[in-house]
This record gives sequence, C-alpha cells and structure tokens, in this order.
Amino acid sequence: MSELVIKNLQVNVADTEILKGVDLTIRKGEIHAIMGPNGTGKSTLAYALMGHPNYEVAGGEVIYKGENILELEPDERSHLGLYLAFQYPVAVPGVTVANFLRTAINAHRKAADQEDKGIPIPEFRKMLKERMDLLKMDHSFAGRYLNEGFSGGEKKRAEILQMATLSPEIAILDETDSGLDIDALRIVSEGVNALRGSDFGALVITHYQRILNYIHPDFVHVMLDGRVVESGGPELALKLEEQGYDWLREKYGQVVA
Repeated sequence: MSELVIKNLQVNVADTEILKGVDLTIRKGEIHAIMGPNGTGKSTLAYALMGHPNYEVAGGEVIYKGENILELEPDERSHLGLYLAFQYPVAVPGVTVANFLRTAINAHRKAADQEDKGIPIPEFRKMLKERMDLLKMDHSFAGRYLNEGFSGGEKKRAEILQMATLSPEIAILDETDSGLDIDALRIVSEGVNALRGSDFGALVITHYQRILNYIHPDFVHVMLDGRVVESGGPELALKLEEQGYDWLREKYGQVVA
C-alpha cells in the first residue's frame, strides 16, 4: 500500500521556524483532516510537501514510494502521484483550462514513458467533459483562461477539476473550503468524494467543521505551534467546533508559544 510518511518535518519560512517536527502518515484509501488556529503551520505543511522554494526544510524526511520526496523537484513529486489544490489559485492569462490540463496530463504520461505521444485529442475531450459534468461545470469553462476572472468558487472547482483529471494517489487540499458559499462547497466536496476509494487518499486542511460534513474524514489531526498535537476520528472535529482550541492549549501548553 502506498503511503506518505512524514517524519519529524521541520520547515523555516523567511528564517522563521514554522514547522517544529511534524509526524504524520497518510495512506491511499484514507481521508485525513488537519485543523488548527491561524499561524500553526497547516499551509506551510502543504507547500513544503510539494516543494515550494520559499519553504526551507530544516530537518526530517518525507517518504513516498521508497523515496525521500524532499530531494525531488515539484514536478517529480507530482509525477509520483501527489497533488496540491491551492488555497489561492493564480491566474494564467492566455492559457485555457483545456490546454493547461492536456499539457499536464501529457507531462505525466511522458514521465512514465518517454516514448508516449500524448493523450489523443478525442480521448482527452471525452474525459474532460465527463469530469466537468461530475463537477456540474458548463463545458464552455474549458475554453476560458485558467483562473482569469474566475469567482472564488470557480477557482476551487478548477482545482478539483485538475485533481479529477490527473487522478493523483495522494491529494493535499489546502483550505479548499475558503471563500465558498454552501452550494459551491457541496459541489466541490462531491467532486472529491467521487474520487474516493482504495486508490485515492487525501489530506484536507481546514479551519472549520463544515467541509467535513460533506467530506467525511477517517482521521482528524490538530496542529498547534508547528506540531501535530492531537489525533482522533471525526468526533475530534466536532469537539473542536463546540469547544474551540483552548482545551488543547491547556493540555499542550508546554509546546504552545
């Protein structure tokens, strides 16, 4: 079984220590949620896992498919089967959604087989329409420039469309629920749930319980001061919704700044 094993991960941003030793294992077929107050390192974990250059790894390792992925470039991590859905997706003027996705698919195929000629256009169009129908997206969306002029909900749907098209084995969703109204949240969640199965695992980073009403996690973890301090089942998220984080701050006061 493929698993992403994070061991004592320490990460600095602009010479400030953010992650202070994160330990976590995510397996295919499992949905993990990470919750925590602002500034505890949740998004830092996401970016560090995918190799953002501004996030300096100061210690630890992340093992996936027998490799320490911290030694790989971001595209190599993607080719292994990892995916990051951004909290704030950037616009790419001049590049349509369809062209972006076809280029990404072909890059994955070529990484697996240097002789691969790319996905045939009819096959790609059929697959893209099926994925867009899954997310209740108008097919004209494919001809728009990626994220340019998109609403918050459209940007998040585009992120999930990328995920559905690339079919990663482990996906990291960085506050995908941020800025979504209830209808967009439900549609995005349905897209994630449609991929759920033995060949797909996810790490859902969120502040709130509400997305977990739609994407039911197997495990819930809480981050405080750059560490995972508490883990449990879905009931842990409900407890946080009711009681906040003060009880955890008291319990783990020795590690909270």
